[in-house]
Amino acid sequence: MLAITPTVRNLLILNVLFYIVDANIINLSHNFALVSTLSPDFHAYQFVSYMFLHGSFTHLLSNMFGLFMFGPLLERMWGPKKFLIFYFFTGIGAGLLFSGIDYFENTNLRDAVEIFTQNPTPDGLVDFMSKHARGIYEANLEFLNKFEENPTNSSYIQDSINFVNSYYERSINTPMVGASGAIFGILMAFGLLFPNTELFLLFVPFPIKAKYFVAFYGLYELYSGIQNAQSDNVAHFAHIGGMLFAYILLRYWGTQKTNFY
Repeated sequence: MLAITPTVRNLLILNVLFYIVDANIINLSHNFALVSTLSPDFHAYQFVSYMFLHGSFTHLLSNMFGLFMFGPLLERMWGPKKFLIFYFFTGIGAGLLFSGIDYFENTNLRDAVEIFTQNPTPDGLVDFMSKHARGIYEANLEFLNKFEENPTNSSYIQDSINFVNSYYERSINTPMVGASGAIFGILMAFGLLFPNTELFLLFVPFPIKAKYFVAFYGLYELYSGIQNAQSDNVAHFAHIGGMLFAYILLRYWGTQKTNFY
């Protein structure tokens, strides 16, 4: 096995150190995870800092495994500087795409909250939940039934208003963390540059060429992102963003007549 490359090694160390500090010493995610641009806690530096935070050990392990497996070959081919530019370009790009879609969705959610608070009725609450909070509809079914039975009850009306407002606040302040965007960028680059390399994957009894693996994974992430299951806490559009920005950067580099790094 070839020795691990310097930039990949340093990224691995930094991610592990940040995870240890975040999990055991200081809650870094409170300030450095990427939240919605509509949140008062949003800061531009989060487009970089979120890449070094992870929600769990398995989250960290899966991302670092991908970096360890596919990163060194790209760094040897490009050199440390170009590889690092690629890593941050795809990671930041992933955050930008995720934030753009998040802004669109949460702006619609904010408008729905405003409409409901102007006319808080049981039917309005059912409509709000069916469009924006399907995942928690059943958990609040008892309250919905009581509200429908007593639509003029001031306590139920206020509770319903508090519910939609708190749901919006949770939505804009739900953090996004992880190096997944950059890792999916690396995976995309590997598939484009070494398309016929055969990969042996866990739970797959036969080798699969890199180009097919990347294409399948990309389509899966797109499907999952569009489905947007309420119970799914995976930032699928960040993964797609990493792959998209990797494709853009590789195509740009491909148009350069000289290797400028």
